[in-house]
Amino acid sequence: MGVIGPAELSLATSQIAIERATQANAKEFAEFELEEAKTVTAVLKELGTPVPEMDAKAKATLEKIKSAAKGPAFDKAYIAAQLENHEHLRDWATAYLSVSGSDKSNAAEDQGRHLAMLALATFKEHVAITKRISKELTKA
Repeated sequence: MGVIGPAELSLATSQIAIERATQANAKEFAEFELEEAKTVTAVLKELGTPVPEMDAKAKATLEKIKSAAKGPAFDKAYIAAQLENHEHLRDWATAYLSVSGSDKSNAAEDQGRHLAMLALATFKEHVAITKRISKELTKA
């Protein structure tokens, strides 16, 4: 449940970024992120995870992305949103894994734990990548 909301936001912002990102690494990240977000949301929905309404913060982020002018302003807004989203997901997965243990008697809980374990590496990687791209955009 902690992943699907941010994944939906990432999906929505990355769909916009495919058309509006201009810096090469921001555009490349958007392409990879869009495919990842599509996959993550599809898997979670197949597992029966309910999709919550976007909260006020997510709506504000989406609106900021929609209203950013194409070019450097858009690239900076998109990458900043992705960095924040992935830091949140990294911290969520870390906290979740610190309190959950293997429970062979609860298949759903065990699946959730395994998904969090797999996703944590990607969340950490995406934090590093978006930090690097953010620095590139600041220098440009």
